[in-house]
Amino acid sequence: MSAVVQSIDAHSAAEQELTDGFHLVIDALKLNGINTIYGVPGIPITDLGRFAQAAGIRVISFRHEQHAGNAAAIAGFLTRKPGICLTVSAPGFLNGLTALANATTNCFPMILISGSSEREIVDLQQGDYEEMDQLAVAKPLCKAAFRVLHAADIGIGVARAIRAAVSGRPGGVYLDLPAKLFSQVMTAEAGAKSLVKVIDAAPAQIPAPNSIKRALDVLKGAKRPLIILGKGAAYAQADDEIRALVEKSGIPFLPMSMAKGLLPDTHPQSAGAARSTVLKEADVVLLIGARLNWLLSHGKGKTWGEPGSKKFIQIDIEPKEMDSNVEIVAPVVGDIGSCVSALLAGMGDNWPSPPAGWTGAINAKKEENIAKMAPRLMKNTAPMDFHGALGALRTVIKERPDAILVNEGANTLDLARGVIDMYKPRKRLDVGTWGVMGIGMGYAIAAAIETGKPVLAVEGDSAFGFSGMEVETICRYNLPVCVVIFNNNGIYRGTDVNPSGGADAATTVFVKDARYDKMMEAFGGVGIHVTTPDELKRAVDQALDSGKPTLINAAIDPAAGTESGRIGNLNPQSVVKKKKK
Repeated sequence: MSAVVQSIDAHSAAEQELTDGFHLVIDALKLNGINTIYGVPGIPITDLGRFAQAAGIRVISFRHEQHAGNAAAIAGFLTRKPGICLTVSAPGFLNGLTALANATTNCFPMILISGSSEREIVDLQQGDYEEMDQLAVAKPLCKAAFRVLHAADIGIGVARAIRAAVSGRPGGVYLDLPAKLFSQVMTAEAGAKSLVKVIDAAPAQIPAPNSIKRALDVLKGAKRPLIILGKGAAYAQADDEIRALVEKSGIPFLPMSMAKGLLPDTHPQSAGAARSTVLKEADVVLLIGARLNWLLSHGKGKTWGEPGSKKFIQIDIEPKEMDSNVEIVAPVVGDIGSCVSALLAGMGDNWPSPPAGWTGAINAKKEENIAKMAPRLMKNTAPMDFHGALGALRTVIKERPDAILVNEGANTLDLARGVIDMYKPRKRLDVGTWGVMGIGMGYAIAAAIETGKPVLAVEGDSAFGFSGMEVETICRYNLPVCVVIFNNNGIYRGTDVNPSGGADAATTVFVKDARYDKMMEAFGGVGIHVTTPDELKRAVDQALDSGKPTLINAAIDPAAGTESGRIGNLNPQSVVKKKKK
């Protein structure tokens, strides 16, 4: 080849547009409709966040990776697209793992993307900066894990992560991007060709016709049928179909906490106020997007009455879920929308109503329990107890059904589940399957970002402590979030004493009469201190009307609360008495 030809080729190559790993990651996400990233900047992903923001992706920077991960996870629940959490290597990656594992357990689609150290050094354990084999660590804690080593594979890596996160039973996915990947260069033309747009990421899974017939035969033979709606039913966004099934069948329904609002809690078929009765007395139970885990006493024990007194029908996209605790006599495997639609079609026009004796008994129990609870919710005393405070918030949500309620704590969570009625789907977000504390601020931020709706986060003072610094994030992005802290000076109660008689506070006691509202003021938000339910109602209304970041410190009687809330049976108690010396 002549020198002249070589010179022309070199000049042509120099004129070609180039791209790199940073921009290929961003382009791959944008191609697949990802428009928000939650994360914490740092080595080696700082510029990835900068470039993503410049490219029009909204990048929400947190103070801690766990809360960014929680935000990504609940974004996935709300949108049915994988929420993206971006972290630095090693310690930052580890901080995000709790959220990743929680997302997988709760079946929320999420992708944790972390920068990592170079493979050559990690594999020889030569001591690189934040050295860790992150892929190996992540694999047991998520649905799938991938590592991308070459820029040309970024498109495939992102596509595989998206499909894994949302297909079948959704869950968390880890995507490992070593630092060296970001600076790899290729032509923009080749880079564009390497990107993959995921087609039909979560295809419908149609149930077998014989499974539908079997389920309907069992349901038709029931004398005391019950439908249980889980958060999987809320995630499915098959709201119209589920409502039609419930109303056409006439069967009482019991919503798990994050399924509240699929049908209003005030619906005549709602059995929420008679939970114990329907679980114990039902003879056929149809589970829609609910699992027989600890939240439902594993489908057995005294909660469920006599052994063998129940027949279970279960709708789930994961076949291995069937028979996980008790026999499922009619498994229906498929996506919830398709399964519920098939059940509706199979019911025909003359489906028999449940026996009047069964529905009448449930209504009588509901009325009895509601009447018993009403005076407790009307108390306007100072200091407040949990029921008086929740009675005020119950009215707030009734008047503002579009507001999103985030809820965590021990007593704060357990009592709010039963007290605060929900009226629309996916408006209640809480600790879910693991019951893990610390989700509050991450969920609240993502709910505000993804929906644009006002958010009311009702927090126990202990639960708030896990993610409280994120109120700065709420203020920085000027989000319409009102945080209410039920402050009773401690975990469960603020009245415990050190049994040794020493000067240290008891292990469950916090600073007496702490003013959490001052934290929000420190970052430019609104802080309010209240002592009665009436004051609490006025303060929350003011916050939600204004749309300003607000934190309300609600002083609760330190003696209010019980050990471990309603799951005290899970907290072992010692029977050994130590002799005094």
